[in-house]
Amino acid sequence: MSSISAILETRALKIGYRSKKNIRNVADNLNLRLMPGQLVCLLGSNGAGKSTLMRTLSGLQPMLGGEVYIDGELLSNLKPTELARKLSVVLTDRIEAGNLTAREVITLGRTPYTGWLGALTDIDHEKISEGIRSGGVEDLLDRHIHQLSDGERQKVMLARALVQDTPLILLDEPTAHLDLPNRVEMMRLLHVLARQTGKAILLSTHELDLALQTADEVWLMSAGGALITGVPEDLVLNGSFEAVFAKSNLFFDRTTGSFHIHTPGENHKFYLEGDEKSVFWTKRALQREGWGISRYRDAACVIASRDNDKGAVWEISLHGKTTQVTSMQALILNLRLLFSDNSGGERLS
Repeated sequence: MSSISAILETRALKIGYRSKKNIRNVADNLNLRLMPGQLVCLLGSNGAGKSTLMRTLSGLQPMLGGEVYIDGELLSNLKPTELARKLSVVLTDRIEAGNLTAREVITLGRTPYTGWLGALTDIDHEKISEGIRSGGVEDLLDRHIHQLSDGERQKVMLARALVQDTPLILLDEPTAHLDLPNRVEMMRLLHVLARQTGKAILLSTHELDLALQTADEVWLMSAGGALITGVPEDLVLNGSFEAVFAKSNLFFDRTTGSFHIHTPGENHKFYLEGDEKSVFWTKRALQREGWGISRYRDAACVIASRDNDKGAVWEISLHGKTTQVTSMQALILNLRLLFSDNSGGERLS
């Protein structure tokens, strides 16, 4: 059985900036592969070089060294028209489209096949309809681009990229201007598109939680220029996420795959048990207070949570005594009293 060839491949790629006076290296010796039907998320802190890599891979910025192959051909050998049939790009740059409507901008995605003055064929019209439907921009078609919000423009440009119908799509921060429901929908759409169409999709994003849920692979870029690749779960379990995003007052929880702005303290260790949902939210509340969570039941304090017909109930066991509360607020207030130097006063229940 023949092996599947990569849609995008780099060999010893070196990226950065060259001026008359000096060269600024951002990252080098990048050996990357993006396969058909694969959604890859490029993650990293600000200034790590994500946009530089995206612009280099798309041919918008010259590489400092190495090679980039798109669909088996050297990027440097591809003529603009040939490249436009292999690669579509959606950047965060402001869209300058004059007085064009969203429909007209989307239709321009067929230019690599028709030329600037070419007539649209039945296939072109079919691709345009598919891109509009997949991009979910039906209600924007007759509005002018300058009348759209940043998020709406981003959706229009994605639809245009889909209409261009290339085997490779590169997107730089496609969810940057979208609200949460639309960010979720955008990531879901890209995941489905990669699966159903066999397109290779690479996107840079700060949406860590969504990337962990949707990406087939993550390219994790550090500020020092190193790039780690792998399945999201592997990068979580081997500590790569913690290393790349390590900052003071920022804690990465491997059990939930999310960051917390409150680093758990070493004091007041709690052991949590009970229903999965209430344990999850209890852990969030305790971490916000700066309290640590123990993996062992012999911790100083054991909190058991369970759901019943009236809602959640928590039992606090400390020094052989048990206190029961029926709200998260009461839980926090009781724990503050129990562990304060001055434990007097009435406890809530």
